[in-house]
Amino acid sequence: MLDLVVLSLHFFLCFLIFLAIWRGHKDVDLPSSGTSTAETEPDGLIFIGKEEDIKKSQRTTAKVNGREVVVFYHEGKFHALDSRCYHEGGPLRLGAIEDINGQACIVCPWHKYVITLETGEGLYEGINPLEPSPTPQWQSKGVKQRIHKVTIDNGNVYLSPPDLSVSFDSDYFADKYKNGGDLSMEKQSHSQAAE
Repeated sequence: MLDLVVLSLHFFLCFLIFLAIWRGHKDVDLPSSGTSTAETEPDGLIFIGKEEDIKKSQRTTAKVNGREVVVFYHEGKFHALDSRCYHEGGPLRLGAIEDINGQACIVCPWHKYVITLETGEGLYEGINPLEPSPTPQWQSKGVKQRIHKVTIDNGNVYLSPPDLSVSFDSDYFADKYKNGGDLSMEKQSHSQAAE
């Protein structure tokens, strides 16, 4: 009987591993994602694109001082954050936006980490085992993802340069993908196609 239980557990674990691999890294472009080239203005703000263009596409990605940043337009607001997830560097530009406890959040497409667009907090569902009948509730891990200040002026969208005197977990992947991120790869593929 014990052999049957062990064998069943083995098959169950193999099935879970199969599901994890099958649902793993899938970088599929969303039709609304776009990229732009950021230009620094004399006042230090960095031009990202036209307000109406970003509203139509719902998101765009740009390099800001070498960092890959994604700008979202969601429910009448612009949000900007490092484009690589603080957990393992997943491409947040491909993530789905969900409302969790009244907060707009981006869900990383790789490992389903949840990050608030407004503050960059990492959220998780947890229970208090001391409750008589514990129910999962959303809790904060603290600010994990660097967010960037968005300014709208005369129909243009600008970002302020990041304040690097304060560090966030997402900084590691922002630096890692600085020269080899999605935008660099896209530029390489466009230049190779032109040859």
